[in-house]
Amino acid sequence: MAILQVRGIDEGLYNSLKQKAKIDNRSISQEVIAILETYLSTPDIYNTNSTREFLKLSWDDTRNAAEIIAGIEEDRKNKDSFGEYNGVFD
Repeated sequence: MAILQVRGIDEGLYNSLKQKAKIDNRSISQEVIAILETYLSTPDIYNTNSTREFLKLSWDDTRNAAEIIAGIEEDRKNKDSFGEYNGVFD
């Protein structure tokens, strides 16, 4: 079995690790192994780029910004969810 020694760990990180190990009823070494196993068994979860994932959800629109804004304003004017127009919401 391999031995891994880690030096120079920030005191706050070490205390967090120690606390998590205590909560999970493990030694610090066991907790580190559990964290590494979890991380390495599902690498795609941790390596995704949130911005790229969001941009995949975007739509193709050939209108420019002014046309999009005009469309939004027109939709708001034609909305009748408030009943009669009174100048406040139109």
